[in-house]
Amino acid sequence: MQPYGATHTEVEVKTIFLVDDSATVLISTSSILTKAGYQVEKASSAEEAMTKFKAGLKPDLLITDLNMPGMNGIELIKQVRQMPNYRFMPILLLTTESQQSKRADAKAAGASGWLVKPATADELLNTIKLVIK
Repeated sequence: MQPYGATHTEVEVKTIFLVDDSATVLISTSSILTKAGYQVEKASSAEEAMTKFKAGLKPDLLITDLNMPGMNGIELIKQVRQMPNYRFMPILLLTTESQQSKRADAKAAGASGWLVKPATADELLNTIKLVIK
């Protein structure tokens, strides 16, 4: 029972899906996001990410690496954008690459934003706040 005058409001926890072939990046980024109050799903390859999407995972944000063995981050973004449930989901690319041509490719594929590794916790969280609703 709640005290008189109290209101119950549930805060929706946002889910962020991290895709990176580096276990270190998955662990460190996941730790930052969890401490900030986000729920985190992880995949160590774009192929694993696609399996999770096809199984019904509906994150509020996808953060993917660019350079991964097999399917790269831009190819992953293109495939995700073709799925009706994910057309408007924000997608960030987190990568060591900083060339303008790669950024243009990512934007053309449907990326919402770009972060260069190593991103600080503040850079990461501030960028997420800009793209996640």
